[in-house]
Amino acid sequence: MKKQEELLELSDKDLKERLDAEVVSLTQLRINHTITPLDNSGSIKEKRRNIARIHTELRARELKKQQ
Repeated sequence: MKKQEELLELSDKDLKERLDAEVVSLTQLRINHTITPLDNSGSIKEKRRNIARIHTELRARELKKQQ
């Protein structure tokens, strides 16, 4: 499953909802990691990358609309 292709299929509203969910999830992971170390701390890195992918797609769509 390609993450970028998956994002291309979503609507703007769905992307924004997913972005909000990812940010909340990242915040929760960071809090949990502070209290007790996570077994897989790489999940924090993956969440950050997912958030960046979503921001990139939203920005690309915004620029496309302007043209």
